[in-house]
This record gives sequence, C-alpha cells and structure tokens, in this order.
Amino acid sequence: MPTMTAREEGLVHVPIGPVTLDGNLLIPHAATGLVLFAHGSGSSRFSTRNRHVAEFLREGSLGTLLIDLLTAEEERVDERTAHLRFDINMLAGRLAGAVEWLSQNPETKSLPIGLFGASTGGGAALVAAARHPDRVAAVVSRGGRPDLAGDALPLVKAPTLLIVGGDDDPVIGMNRRAFEQMTAVRRLEIVPGATHLFEERGTLERVAELARDWFQTYLR
Repeated sequence: MPTMTAREEGLVHVPIGPVTLDGNLLIPHAATGLVLFAHGSGSSRFSTRNRHVAEFLREGSLGTLLIDLLTAEEERVDERTAHLRFDINMLAGRLAGAVEWLSQNPETKSLPIGLFGASTGGGAALVAAARHPDRVAAVVSRGGRPDLAGDALPLVKAPTLLIVGGDDDPVIGMNRRAFEQMTAVRRLEIVPGATHLFEERGTLERVAELARDWFQTYLR
C-alpha cells in the first residue's frame, strides 16, 4: 500500500468566494477544539515550523487545519512580487471564510475555533478574529505582525497570546505597541534567546507549549 504523503493526509478543499483553497485537516479522538493556522510571509501549509506546532497541539487533543491562503497561481505571482503576502484584508477575508467553512462542516462545527498566525499571518488572524467575535475563541501569534491589524486591534474579543523571540528586537516593539491597543484578555510572551524564526534549540518547543496551554484554556 502506498504511503500517504504530507500533501495528502487529511486533504480538504475549502471553497471561499471565487477560489478554492487546499488544506490539511486532522482531528484527534475526543478533540476539545480546533486550531486554524495562518502561515506567514512566503510560506505555505507545509511550513515545517507550523507543522511541528500543529503536531504538538494534536497531542494535546486539539484538531488542526493548515491551509494555503493563496492559490497555486497566486503563489507563483507572489514569488515574483511579494505583495499578496502583505494584503492583510485579503488574507483575513480568506481566514474568515475558512472559519465559516469549519462552522458548517459536520466534522468540525461543534468544535470551538482558535487561530494561530505566524509573521504576517498574525495580523491576518487578528483581523479575522475581529470579524468573527462569536466564532473565534482564541488567537496565538508567533513572531507575528499584529501591528498590521491596525484599527481591528481594539475590536478583537478573543483572548490573544503574542509570542515573540527575545532577540527579535523590531518585532518586539511592534507587538508591544499592538498589545497596548488591544482591549481583549491578552498576554505578551517573550522567549529568551529566540530570533524571528525560532530556529534556536528548544525555542520552537517553547512556542508549542505556550500555544497548547493557551488553546486548551480558552477553547472550551
């Protein structure tokens, strides 16, 4: 029997307006919630960092949906221009569409939904949370750009955890300013010795632990 690849495992096709986005939906037995991932600049649902965090969340009885926010054609364009990855309104709209799909899908409609955003995906996740205060129960941002959420920040109702590397100086400042504009339950966690991509030993594991604990607390 052929081995199932990462591209095929839990493969779903999510229609959002005029486009259909590919994702990988995996739900452990007796899941207590589901986390939708918003990847960052120039990344995709095959991001090794996000997949590592997603696996850790599933071990904590949380389902995960890693989804490509751009179509294959859009990704080819973005590789040349790098402009779509910063179109926060478009990315947030697609995340919001994925939240709607999860809320209607028989397999997931009973599960509370959290958003995990990395880099520019952090800003998009917060905008999507502001648009769906009744459906997004928690947000975690890893090395994110919450500042890109702009005027949506004070409208976010979901408890939000902002995780930043201790050596990621510019992004620390961006997160602190965004934190001050927010009114929801929130926490800023700085991981010592970590740079923007959390490539240092043990730092990504710390991100996964923090995210799991946050989602387990608020996805009830």
